[in-house]
Amino acid sequence: MATANVTPITSADRTFIQLRQDIVEGVIPAGAKLSETELSTKYQVSRAVIREAINRLTACHIVERRANVGARVVELSEAGLQELYEIRESLEGMAARLAARNMTMAEINKLLNLLDTHFETVREGESYYQEAGDYDFHYRIILGSKNQQLITLLTEGIYHLVRMYRVQLGMAGPRVTTAYAEHKHIAQAILNRDEELAEILMRRHITYSKNTIAKKLASQS
Repeated sequence: MATANVTPITSADRTFIQLRQDIVEGVIPAGAKLSETELSTKYQVSRAVIREAINRLTACHIVERRANVGARVVELSEAGLQELYEIRESLEGMAARLAARNMTMAEINKLLNLLDTHFETVREGESYYQEAGDYDFHYRIILGSKNQQLITLLTEGIYHLVRMYRVQLGMAGPRVTTAYAEHKHIAQAILNRDEELAEILMRRHITYSKNTIAKKLASQS
C-alpha cells in the first residue's frame, strides 16, 4: 500500500494519492459526485488515469459506485460511524495487544519520539492532525502488531475511511489534548509490555473518539 511518505512512481500513483488525500481531508466533500472529465482537468491527467484512481479508491471504501448515479465520495453518517468504529475498536485493540508483545525496543522508541513531535501540534489545544502512514500513531501500532492478516485488514481495508472520520470530525476541538494523553498512555503500556492494558486503553480511546465524532455528526444533521 502506498502511504503519504512514499514517493509515487507513476502519474497514476500520484493522482491516486492526491485524490485520496483530497477526499480524506474534505477538499472533495463527502457525498460529492466524481466526474472523470472534471477531475481529469483538475489534476491534469487523462480520464483513464482518473478512472483507475476511482477504482482504487472504491477498494479503499472511500468512494462508492451507484447504479444510474456513478462514482461518489461516501457519506459520513452516524450509522456508518457506529459500524466502522465497532470494527476498529476490536481490530485496533488486538493490534495494540500484539504490539505490546511484538514491537522491538527500537520501534517503541520511534513511537515515543513520534508522540514528542505530535506534542507541538496539540499543545495549543486546537488540533491534532496526523498525516497518513508512518506519521500516524495508530498506523505505527498496526504495523507493530507484526500480524500480516491484521495489517492488511486495517491498512488496506478501512484505514482511509477511518481517516475521513478522524480528519474531518475528530482532530479538532476540546478533545485534542485528551486524545494525545490517551496516546501517551497506550504507548507506555506497550513500552511496559502490558498486553492487556494496551488493548483496553486502545479500545477506550477509540470509543471516546467515536462518541465525540457522533456528537459532531448529530449537530450537523
